[in-house]
Amino acid sequence: MTVIHIADVLSGLIGIGIIAIGTRFLLAPRPSAAGFGVAVGPDAGPASAYLAVKGVRDIASGLVAFALIAAATPAVLGWFMLAAASIPVGDALIVLRYQGPKAAAYGIHGATAVVMPVIAGLLLTG
Repeated sequence: MTVIHIADVLSGLIGIGIIAIGTRFLLAPRPSAAGFGVAVGPDAGPASAYLAVKGVRDIASGLVAFALIAAATPAVLGWFMLAAASIPVGDALIVLRYQGPKAAAYGIHGATAVVMPVIAGLLLTG
């Protein structure tokens, strides 16, 4: 198995993960928001719409990763992964800004923000 194949598999796992997270945001928005690091109370009201928007965008991001795995060069997928790494960085900053759990900010979002550029590096240099 080559470095590119490993990076493709890792990219696919990121895609599956973000699709699963997006699906969960559509099916169980409040628990998903709490898991994200910014809890929403039982009376979410209009916030529920934004949680659904997040779900749809997460699913679309995962599907883009799969489209690039299937149809693009490793470099194109690598640049996408590098650019998309800005998403978990922003997520971590949002969690910290709204006094969410630091474990979610650093452990979930921070770890993802580290892994994605590593995958991008494998794709861009492999």
